[in-house]
Amino acid sequence: MKASSLGWMATALFAASDLFRQAATLRRIQAAAACLWIVYGVTIGAMPVVVANLIVAVAALLSACAGKSTWSEQGLARLNRPTGPGSMRQLHEKS
Repeated sequence: MKASSLGWMATALFAASDLFRQAATLRRIQAAAACLWIVYGVTIGAMPVVVANLIVAVAALLSACAGKSTWSEQGLARLNRPTGPGSMRQLHEKS
């Protein structure tokens, strides 16, 4: 397989990860894409590509396995929790 084909497959897989709503699934797909980028980096002899995507793959897998929520999910959780007078939730409900 040509190196450019690996790069295009990695790009397509990473772009497709945005189609998934569940954070863990999105992270697993991103980790798979990063693994393709690692193979691509090894094939073309680009250590910065290998190291950067190794970091991305490990972070994505740890995040997926730990069940971490995304930043937007954490923000929504903060807005939806019970709050006191004058809170953002009450201001949002008034509008």
